[in-house]
Amino acid sequence: MTERFLFADEAGCFTFKREQNVSRYFMLCTVTTSDLQAATSLHELRRKLIWDGVELGDFFHATVEKQAVRDRVFETMLQHDFEVQVTICEKSKAQPQVRRDKARFYQYAWFYHFRYGIAPYIPEDTDLLVTAASLGTKKEKLSFTNCLSDVMGQTVRKARWAVDFRPSATDCCLQIADYCAWAIQRKWERGDTRSYDMIKAKITYEYDLWKHGAKHHY
Repeated sequence: MTERFLFADEAGCFTFKREQNVSRYFMLCTVTTSDLQAATSLHELRRKLIWDGVELGDFFHATVEKQAVRDRVFETMLQHDFEVQVTICEKSKAQPQVRRDKARFYQYAWFYHFRYGIAPYIPEDTDLLVTAASLGTKKEKLSFTNCLSDVMGQTVRKARWAVDFRPSATDCCLQIADYCAWAIQRKWERGDTRSYDMIKAKITYEYDLWKHGAKHHY
């Protein structure tokens, strides 16, 4: 039996309107690997940075880090074997029934992400543990967990699987997913490819879900 780990994070928000500080895209980013040594390396990096007198938060979080820290995190994590998949949803193209609530939209993004970006590459004799970054309230977390479990049941029928939601602070591999999501978001939202170019060789699936859609609903 092959053991495979998938770590997921999102970039963008669930706000469906055009205004300042609202993302154009919602992105679902996953990191898949059979080797968890990258997490150990990030723990070691944190200790080194502390000894060097670098000011750090509770965990590595790309949005708030100084660039010098980001560079060290990228350098460390890219020494390890993992693959990145991302599904990009241009929110204004989402039909009203798709975005009627957060859970519906979340499940929709996950379904297409798994159906085309993940499931076809999971062998039958695989144990797949999906760890996703917690988001929303306790009630929303339960709803998102149910959504993801439903998607897994539909798309990964032949492999054994389990789902875990936890805060990014608790798992360095979730922090890797956060860094990858941030780098890809910078490219799509701002045209800034500096960090994206660093992880580009790791990306095996990058799909704009509504690329061919012409209608914007807001």
